[in-house]
Amino acid sequence: MPNLANEELVNLQSSSKVKVNNSKIYVLTKRVVDILGSLSGIILLSILFLVTAIAIKVEDPKGPVFFTQKRVGKNGKEFNMYKFRSMVSDAEEKLQELLKLNETTGAMFKMKDDPRVTKIGRIIRKTSIDELPQLLNVLKGEMSLVGPRPPLPREVKDYTTYDLQRLLVVPGCTGLWQVSGRSNIGFEEMVELDLKYIEKRSLYFDMKIIFKTSLILLGSKGAF
Repeated sequence: MPNLANEELVNLQSSSKVKVNNSKIYVLTKRVVDILGSLSGIILLSILFLVTAIAIKVEDPKGPVFFTQKRVGKNGKEFNMYKFRSMVSDAEEKLQELLKLNETTGAMFKMKDDPRVTKIGRIIRKTSIDELPQLLNVLKGEMSLVGPRPPLPREVKDYTTYDLQRLLVVPGCTGLWQVSGRSNIGFEEMVELDLKYIEKRSLYFDMKIIFKTSLILLGSKGAF
């Protein structure tokens, strides 16, 4: 149900039991923090961007450095999310063969020893370096530094009305799910954590999640 129709969107917003903090001061402040944070990150991590790009090209010269994937954002609006490529070039084609080996629940696919992941890919995934290009999505306003992770269109097709409440706010690079166990948490628990964030979100809560994220970045426990 990506790109929700106006009627579906109105129904979702009116029937939602989640009380979203949409205060103008918070929303404006959050956007300023996103712009300053993403710009600072892109500038300070530019050398890391370059080294990562070179490493990806050395291992697989034929494939692109960046991986662009269609994701679903606020109110069901689709956008292209950026990542450093951590898989073989034909990863999407090979996905159908692996769906039966899914190691998580609900409308998500996770596999600890995914054969599509490259050697460099395992390193940048373990350290979450593969996620850094999403700072560009934050700068463009498609994502925030903190918020629910943006799902794939095929995942949203399987969402219940309850699950769709995840789409009431701008998605984020990190969130309550990531600092609470990430891949060790099933889909239903992830939805509950996201809805908890949506209800409690504030500048203080966002800063707290960013701080916790920075503490686990090097180890990235639960990431695969």
